[in-house]
Amino acid sequence: MISTEKINIHWLRRDLRLNDNNALFQALSENTPVVLLYIFETNNPINANDKANFIYNSLKKLQKEVEAYGSSILIKQGDVFKIWESLVNEFNINKVYFNEEYEPYTINRDTQIKRFLESKGMVVKTYKDHVLFHKDEIVKGDRTPYTVFTPYFKKWMIEVEKFTSIHYPSEKLIKNLANYEANDFPSLKNLGYVEQTLDLPEINLDAKLPSYELNRDFPFLDASTRISVDLRYGTISIRDAFKKAHNLNALKWIAGLAWRDFYHMILFYFPHTENKAFKKKFDFVEWRNNESEFKAWCEGKTGYPIVDAGMRSLNETGFMHNRVRMIVASFLTKHLLIDWRWGEAYFAVKLLDYDMANNVGGWQWACGSGNDAVPYFRVFNPTTQQEKFDPEFKYCKLWIEELNTKRYAQPIVEHTFARNRAIKTYSLAGG
Repeated sequence: MISTEKINIHWLRRDLRLNDNNALFQALSENTPVVLLYIFETNNPINANDKANFIYNSLKKLQKEVEAYGSSILIKQGDVFKIWESLVNEFNINKVYFNEEYEPYTINRDTQIKRFLESKGMVVKTYKDHVLFHKDEIVKGDRTPYTVFTPYFKKWMIEVEKFTSIHYPSEKLIKNLANYEANDFPSLKNLGYVEQTLDLPEINLDAKLPSYELNRDFPFLDASTRISVDLRYGTISIRDAFKKAHNLNALKWIAGLAWRDFYHMILFYFPHTENKAFKKKFDFVEWRNNESEFKAWCEGKTGYPIVDAGMRSLNETGFMHNRVRMIVASFLTKHLLIDWRWGEAYFAVKLLDYDMANNVGGWQWACGSGNDAVPYFRVFNPTTQQEKFDPEFKYCKLWIEELNTKRYAQPIVEHTFARNRAIKTYSLAGG
């Protein structure tokens, strides 16, 4: 009976896969049977239906894999602290393994749970898996963090070569999972979510990476790898993705992985950036925060096609092209002078690939308030951005049915006026 047999637990979080999973490999390397656990956290600040659908579908795939080994995934839902309290009473747990996370909420959560489990006599072991480099692995000579990307990237590129050979073969040890059958694999409805169809393209790095540098800025081209969701939830190993890009010499795409590591490090060292400016003077920008203009931005009705197409794409699919993310973020924070936190919060709900470190970093970059950010006086012109990156309106027409008709919105603000207003407002805050 599993309740009396001594077990180890691997807590699945951002690592929804059986292969090349660091903490899972460490857990399976022991002689003690391993139970896989996933918790749908009701007390997690980011908890949206589409994200739950992606997680659930990923877990169902894993469930089929582990059933072949006579095991099952233990699915729980509720307050994460209360769940762990019940698990301690339900199972004879020896050790708990999980891969680290780096957001203020998750760090605090994991610290509390680790303290609780250790107080009950259990061993808790944590590992790096979500990023290539974390915390203090890429730092200056005096052990302080880099806050400018270029020198960070130079050191990162030297060190990252080691990942061409690093692999944690957890897939070879699946036989060490506990002989455990959960009562039932719950339905999405029973978990409190509505089933929905997610339009997710197949990941094919071999097809996308060779032309990525040439085509990456044009949203009308099918050039994005669309791997960000899989990296966010760990359905694909970050190390495997890097190796593929390295073999194809996709340096621009690899630089994106470095930015990802960089922003995770920044959030770890400067947790206040979750909701405050890295450059503190920008906390004093006199935002207009016009609610009707924010609504128009959210709905893709600003009268600027590249902005509106991006927002409608986000609302309908949970995805937005990276170049367009920069444009819509600049438009909100500079043309409309709406607080970057409003936009970040909206993206947090809508983006299927939402990752706080990347999202906060990107928004503060566009706003000008972040470390190594675009200068406050650089204000993207959405019209020239559209002319440069969607010259034939292919992307815009895809998402704006009423484009070039009288039904399409007139621009809610004139560019030159908005640019001058933004520069003046930012400069008064000490920009």
